[in-house]
Parts: sequence; C-alpha cells; structure tokens
Amino acid sequence: MKLRNKQPEITLSDRIKGLAEATELAGGRLDQDAVTAARDALDRAGERRALSADHTVVGFFGATGSGKSTLFNAVVGQELARTAARRPTTSQPLAAIWGDEGSEALLDWLDVSDRHVVGPALSISTGKGRKASTTSGGLVLLDLPDFDSVTREHREIVDRMVGLVDVVVWVVDPQKYADAVLHQDFVQPLSRHGAVTMVVLNQADRLAPSDLPNVLASLRELLAQDGLPTSGPSTPVAVSALAGDGVPELRERIHGIAAHRAAAGQRLEADVVHAGQMLAEAAGEGDPRGITREASERLTAGLVRAAGVDLIADAAARSYRLRAGKHTGWIATRWLAKFRKDPLKRLHIESHDKGSDPSVHRTSLPPMNAAQKAAADSAVRNYADAVSEGAGAPWRRSVRVAARSHESRLPDALDQAVARTKFSARSASWWWIIFDVLQWIAMAMTVLGLLWLLGMFAAEYFQIPLPPPPTVEGFPLPVPTLMVITGVVVAIFLAITGGVVASIASRMRASRLRRRLGESVRETARELVETPVERELEAHRRFGDSLATTTSPVA
Repeated sequence: MKLRNKQPEITLSDRIKGLAEATELAGGRLDQDAVTAARDALDRAGERRALSADHTVVGFFGATGSGKSTLFNAVVGQELARTAARRPTTSQPLAAIWGDEGSEALLDWLDVSDRHVVGPALSISTGKGRKASTTSGGLVLLDLPDFDSVTREHREIVDRMVGLVDVVVWVVDPQKYADAVLHQDFVQPLSRHGAVTMVVLNQADRLAPSDLPNVLASLRELLAQDGLPTSGPSTPVAVSALAGDGVPELRERIHGIAAHRAAAGQRLEADVVHAGQMLAEAAGEGDPRGITREASERLTAGLVRAAGVDLIADAAARSYRLRAGKHTGWIATRWLAKFRKDPLKRLHIESHDKGSDPSVHRTSLPPMNAAQKAAADSAVRNYADAVSEGAGAPWRRSVRVAARSHESRLPDALDQAVARTKFSARSASWWWIIFDVLQWIAMAMTVLGLLWLLGMFAAEYFQIPLPPPPTVEGFPLPVPTLMVITGVVVAIFLAITGGVVASIASRMRASRLRRRLGESVRETARELVETPVERELEAHRRFGDSLATTTSPVA
C-alpha cells in the first residue's frame, strides 16, 4: 500500500506505537506470517527496552574454524573461551562483561549463564577543546556457537541470539567467507541492520599481502549482493587474532559503540522498521477509492430490486385504483368491488399499529427468490469492489468481508424497511368526493326517473287517469325517461373518467412510493453495508498512517 508522508524526526517510541497499531489492525486482514513477525518485533522491543539501556550486547557469530573464539579472547584480552583448531568448542553462549551493574536481568533475558566480569563500564572521549566530552556505557560481548554446527541445539541458540543482540559481528575466514549458509540464512535476512553490523575477516595472516585486497573486495561484493551496506560500520575489516593485527582497532570500535550506547536503539529501530515494511508488502500498494455517491446509488438500486419494490409499488397503484373505484365508480356496480381483495392488504403492508415497535414489522411478501438474492449479493459485491478499488488485494478482500458482514440479516432487514415505510395509501383523494357526489346525484336522478315511470305504469294498470308526463322541448322522450337515461349516461361517464384519473394518480402515487421505499432501503443499506465498509476504510487509513510513522526513513 502507499505510505503517507510524515514528519522527518520520529522517535523509536513513535515507531513502536505505530507498529503496534498497524499490527492490531492487520490481524485477521493480512498474511499471518507478516503479522506474527511484527508481533515478535514488538515483543522483543518491549522486553529489550525494559532492560539495561546502559549496556550494549555484541555477539560474535561465525562458522566452524573461523577463529571466532580466538578473536573473542583477543578482543577481551583474556583467555575466557576455549579454542581448538578443527572442531567447534563453544556449546553455550559465553559473556564477557564490562560494567556489571544492571547486566544481570539483561543476561537472564538472553539466557546466558556463563558470565565473566572483565572490567568496569567503558568510557570514550569525544570532541576537542571546549567541546570535549566523555561518554560511557556497559558492554556484554558474547561468544556464540558456530552457526554451521551439526548439533541442532547450537543452531537454535544462534538463530535465537541473532535476533536479540544489539550488534552482530560476522567473523569469517579466507577459506569460508563465501559460505552459502552464512549469506543466505543470516546476512541477507539481517542486511537492513547495516548500522549495527560488523564484518571481520579473521586469519588475515594466512593470506599473502598481495591477496588480501582481492579477498576483501570479493567479500564486499558478496555483502553488497546480500543487501548489506559496504560502507560505514558494516565495512569488512581484516584482522588476525593470533598475530594481533587489527585487533586493537576492532576492540576500539566495539568499545566506542558500547560507550555511545546507541546500538540497542538502532537495532530495535531497524527491527521495527523492517516489521512495518513487511506489513506494507503484505498489504499491497495503493489506497482505496472510497465511498462515492455513484457507488451508494448503485447499491441502493440493486437492493431496491432485491426487495421487490416494483412489486409493492404496482400493488399500491392497483390498491389506489380499487379504492378510487369504490368512490367514483357507478353506484349500481360498486358492490362488485367487495369481491376484490386489496393488494396491499394481501401483502400485509400498513397493518401495524401506530406507535408499535418498527423492529417487529413484517410484510407478507414471499421470501427472496434466487434472482432477488443474486441481485442483492451482486449489489453488495459490486459496491465493495467499487469503493475498495485501488487498494491492495488483502484490504480489498477485507472490505468485501465487511460489506457482507450482515448478509444473513439483509433479507429480513429489507422486509422491515418495506413494512415500516409510510405509504399513505389509505388516504382519500379530494377529487373522489366530487365524483362521489356527482355519482349520487346521477343515481338519484335515475331512481327518481324510474319511480316516476313506475308510478305512471301503476296508474295506467289501475286505470287511474293522469296527465301525460312533461317533455323537454327538442326531446321526444318524456322527462322521467330522460331522467333515467341521463342518470345512467352521466354515471357511466363519471365512472370512466374517474378510472382514467385514478390510473394517472395511481402512477404518480406509485412513483412517490418508490422514492419512499428507496429511502427506507437506503437507510438499511447504510446501516448494514456502508457503515461496516466505512469502518474498514477508516481502519485502512489508520493502518497507512501508522505504517508511515513506523517506516519513515531513519534520519
């Protein structure tokens, strides 16, 4: 992932804090090996910082026959380590200590029991004139088993110690300085520790003076291939433990490192930075695009389809037309509407009581079918892919998991979103009243005309003389007949017109209902999909900021 720029001066405590937060965020998201390595680095840093900061631990590492123990004795100035020409003699770590006070707990942590105090804490003068000063610090010099020992316990000690000492001194000889085990298993993994690494070519007296520069050049080339800087502290130097050549200079360098007491922090800093870089590599390059309005709208549209909003809106439109017909239809045929069930009631929508708990609202919509589930899954997946685009694969995968974290709840939540939506479908339209009044007037006219005609028929049947019914000028039909015809025609006209108006109004209401349902679905999408994704994106941001602090270039 892309590391963000931070302030140049960052302390070791800042780096450790950043790595701790990044490691916590990486758990369950990134490769477990990188997370475990980061936790190990944090554990080592915490343990080492709790121990003596006045002592520097310098470990001598080498292959069998490199003269490591002989060089150790030469640097110490005492015969502490057993030496032999052909076989490994160091089976357990051996410590030479300058400055005994405070070293006990440190050596207990290192699990070194063979301890020898050889002198007081080391001092070194720095500067000249008025700027002259003296610094001092304790030193623990370790002679360790051979890293190529055939004894498994010896190799385990070396593997453990190479990760614990403050300064690593690789002791090589002219015959085995190109040993593959040394370079592949030890130097390469620790190449980042150039500031606290020393490379010593021992037994230089075995080489002809003319050959020594070539061997050192070859060694520098190998170290460069390993990734270790060939300048500064890790520049290889030639010594002869037996002849004493170069030993005083090596001893002075080691004493100077101890007196300045900076190596422990440099080693921990290198470990922490490397652990942060491993997390960065595991996370991958790039930052996510983030949540956009377009992605949110596509998510809502997909869940709207999955929730069956079109089915509900269509049912609401048919319900409106049905109820409109009961008020605007021909009164003579309105009773037929009683045999038609309200579509919304069939879906059990708007049946909950006012003030009831929205969490228990349910519709009678059929469960999501395969197509609806596929639509919901596709909408969530596409949303996660859109907002995480640009991030590394592990974080994209993590965002997808977050988006689907409430997958099992989503169908029921969408049903609740539909059920709690206020449709206003039971409310009447103002124009219903006008049509209803006109329909009743037309019905009254029809009934009166029929009663008039019935009365005339009865009078004629009983031979009761009555004057002829009046007529309207221009119409040959009598008034009662005209009343019946007019009432029926007006009623049918009102019923047809009311149906047309109801159809238009139902479509408008269905459109408004779709918007309301979309808003309810949007709230559900926000709660169950977008909020978890937002948290994951925020975790990614914090992870990046923490790594930027951890891996910022060392000044």
